[in-house]
Amino acid sequence: MIQSQALTLQQIADIQQNLSAALSIHSFSLHPFDALLNHTVVVAAVQHSCDDDDLVKAVIAKTAEQHHCEIALLEHTPKLSEPGLLVMDMDSTVIQIECIDEIAKLAGLGEKVAAVTERAMRGELAFKDSLISRVACLHGVRVSQLEQIRNSIPLMPGLARLLDVLKANGWKVAIASGGFTYFAGYLEQRLGLDASRANVLAEEDGVLTGTVIGDIVDADVKAVTVKELAERWGIPMHQTVAMGDGANDLKMMEVAALGVAFEAKPIVNAQADAAIRYSGLDAMLAYLSV
Repeated sequence: MIQSQALTLQQIADIQQNLSAALSIHSFSLHPFDALLNHTVVVAAVQHSCDDDDLVKAVIAKTAEQHHCEIALLEHTPKLSEPGLLVMDMDSTVIQIECIDEIAKLAGLGEKVAAVTERAMRGELAFKDSLISRVACLHGVRVSQLEQIRNSIPLMPGLARLLDVLKANGWKVAIASGGFTYFAGYLEQRLGLDASRANVLAEEDGVLTGTVIGDIVDADVKAVTVKELAERWGIPMHQTVAMGDGANDLKMMEVAALGVAFEAKPIVNAQADAAIRYSGLDAMLAYLSV
């Protein structure tokens, strides 16, 4: 599957040539959901010309980068026409910022915390340990100060269209975040989501204590959340999608029928079923079946 803002016949031919090192393409056709999106979506009938999955992924990634388009090799994916479940990460997926980094700026430690966040998302640090150390830096920030971040949260492009289409087709949508309920709960209400799960920041007398309350929402908890929500709403696991950008999202992407990397770290792009590198969140719709 190939999608881009504008695909010419020459570009498609060039992409076909680039992919030939790993895939043999027999035919092209417009995706049934092409009209839903603001860009062209082409479905290709392909056959593997090599048995090296790592090589296939590398060729796809390189070709996608060269042509600034989305390319995914998918077989059986969830159907848009049947009830399904999408669970998304929040920071740098649903929204364009990392909330913990923004709070840290209020404490004068923005760069320090952002550096740790980046390493954690790349999978270089244990998420729980990194979160505890980063949250400790937030000690002394007034809860009232978080409102200025919450009220100006920039949503990710394509989110509105994605939600509109999924809701119109009876899908459930939720957030599973290693971030904080202060923001996740707000987004759940604002966007009309069906559920959200995140960490609870501890506070005393209106001031953050630098700790979290209860279990930390790490990769394992995110994976469990996908299963629990699917069971709660009677949605079969083959109708589930998980989408995120960091190493903390890999386990939920693994348990879902379709794992989508969104503007993700290299380790996530390498392991996801499909990736969105250059388009908005609504590009995920093209990865669903009719």
